[in-house]
Amino acid sequence: MGVRLAVASGPVHATVEVPGSKSVANRALVCAALADGMSLLHGLPGGDDTEAMLAGLERLGVRIDRLDGTEVAVGGSSSIGGGVEVDARLAGTTSRFLTAVAALGERDTTITGEAALRARPMGDLHDALRALGAEVTPLADPGRLPVRVRRGAFAGGSVEMPGDVSSQFVTALMLVAPCLRNGLQVRLTTPLVSRPYVKMTAAVMATFGIEGIGVSDSLVSVEPGHYRPTETTIEPDASSASYPLALAAICGGEVRVPGLTRDCSQGDVVIVDILGRMGCDVRFDGDGAVVSGEGALQGIDIDMADVSDLVPTVAAVAAFAKSPTTITGVGFIRGKESDRIGDLVDGLRALGVAAESLDDGLRVEPTTAAERHGAELSTHHDHRLAMAWSLLAARVDGIVIDQSDVVSKSWPTWWEVRSSLLATASR
Repeated sequence: MGVRLAVASGPVHATVEVPGSKSVANRALVCAALADGMSLLHGLPGGDDTEAMLAGLERLGVRIDRLDGTEVAVGGSSSIGGGVEVDARLAGTTSRFLTAVAALGERDTTITGEAALRARPMGDLHDALRALGAEVTPLADPGRLPVRVRRGAFAGGSVEMPGDVSSQFVTALMLVAPCLRNGLQVRLTTPLVSRPYVKMTAAVMATFGIEGIGVSDSLVSVEPGHYRPTETTIEPDASSASYPLALAAICGGEVRVPGLTRDCSQGDVVIVDILGRMGCDVRFDGDGAVVSGEGALQGIDIDMADVSDLVPTVAAVAAFAKSPTTITGVGFIRGKESDRIGDLVDGLRALGVAAESLDDGLRVEPTTAAERHGAELSTHHDHRLAMAWSLLAARVDGIVIDQSDVVSKSWPTWWEVRSSLLATASR
C-alpha cells in the first residue's frame, strides 16, 4: 500500500542535523579494517549501506566494536582471512569495495547481494582484479554478482579500466592498493566520471596515513604502504544535505545544515552553489551551510558528471523554475539503483512536469502550478528517487509513493525529519 506525502503550507525555517556521509564512512571503514591496530570512527551514519559494510567486514574477520549508535572501534589487520560468504544486501559500495578486499584473502570468499544489486554491472572491476592476478569466478552471469574471490597472484601493478562507468570500481582498487607489493597504476581508457569521489577516496586514505596518491585525467596511482590506525569523525553527508536545502529552495524560507562546509571532502557540497545559481540566497555561515529561498527559481544548464547523486535533487527543484534546466554528463546513472534518468523523467511526467530524457542527461521545462498534479510514483527501490519525490510533494498535492522505507539506505529517519521541517511552515 502506498504512502501519501504531506504538502508544505508555506516557507520552512529549520536547522537540520544530517547523518554522516555514507561514502566517507564506507571508505574509512575499509581503511580502518586494513590498518594494523584499533581505529575509532565517530559520526557514523545509520543507513543500510553502512550496516552492510560493518556486517561484511565482520564476516571477513575484522573486529567491530559498536560503542554507540554513531561510534565504532575497528580492529584492523592487513591480513584478510576469507573463506566466508558476504551479503552486501543492496549496497553498491559495499559489494564493490569488499570484492577488492576479499581479493587480499588466501581462501575463497563469495560476494553476493539482493536481486537488485545482482543486476548491477560489476564486470569492469572483476576484469581489472583478474588482470592484476586475483582469482574472480562468476557464480551466475559474468560481470555480475555473485562471485567467488581469492588472492591468487594478486600483487598489484598496472591495469587499464574505463573511467566512465563507475568511480566505485577505481575506488575499490585504490583502497586495497597499499596492501599490494607493487602498488597500483590504473590507466583510464575513458574520461573519469564522479572525479570528486576518487579525490574523496584519496583524502580518506590520507587520514589513515597513505599519502602521495596521484589522480589525473588518465592515471590513478597508489604506492605500496601501510594504513595507520587513527581516530576520525565522519563529516555530514552532502548528498543527503541536498534534500533539506532543496526544500528551502522549493518552499521558501531558510534551512541551515551544521557541519557542511567548503572544506568537506565531498564534491556534492556544490549543491549549495547550484541552488545559488537557481535563484536562492546561499552562504556558508560559521561551521554550516545556509540556503534561503527568495523569489523565483531559475533553470540552469549544468554538467553533473562529477556530482551525479545530486541529479534527482536538482531535477526536483527545476520542476518549479521559471526557465528550462538541462542536465548533461550523466548518462552512466542509468545503471544506478534505478535508471536514474528514465525513471526520474517518467515520474516527473506523471506529475504533469514537462521533462525529457537525453542521451547523457535530461531536460526539465517550466510548468505552472495548474499543470502539476498528484500521481502514484514508484521509487524503483532507489532511495534518491524517493527523496526526489518527497521534495516535489512539498508543493504538489496527491503524490503517493510505493516504498517509503527505501530511504533507510542512506537516511532512515528522513520522513520524521521532513515532517518536522514541514511543521515549521505553520509556525
